[in-house]
Amino acid sequence: MLAIIWHSRTGAARAMAQAASDAAGAYAHLIRADDVTPAFVESCKGYLFVCPENLASMSGEMKEMFDRCYYPLLGQIEGRPFATMVAAGSDGHGATAQIDRIVTGWRLKRIADPIICNLGAQTPEEILADKFLSPEQLAPCRELGAAMAEGLAMGIF
Repeated sequence: MLAIIWHSRTGAARAMAQAASDAAGAYAHLIRADDVTPAFVESCKGYLFVCPENLASMSGEMKEMFDRCYYPLLGQIEGRPFATMVAAGSDGHGATAQIDRIVTGWRLKRIADPIICNLGAQTPEEILADKFLSPEQLAPCRELGAAMAEGLAMGIF
């Protein structure tokens, strides 16, 4: 099972996670970060972490999920595949790097380059506004979800 663990404030990361889940089909479990437990993470074979970048970091709810699950899972999920998708105003690399540092302790294996959807939101009004992604922006999310699910189902990862 592919865990698609997400958090979104304005809708962009939620849309990215939903697109990946739709493409992955029955092999995926879409779950909001605040609903994730260590037992759930341990029960899955791979992970897609999806969140916005806030102030050059992953969102607080995603960080809380890692805080809650990190120590109970040390030594339990080593070698499993993961990927990331980040909704950002202009960069996205800070959130990606933070997730990479955390999952290094779990010894997860990155199996795809990060997908970063830069939305160009720079003013407070743009940053706080609801986000709607185009089919072109969601296409890489669908492709990654489908590829991860297929790879897990075939035992490639």
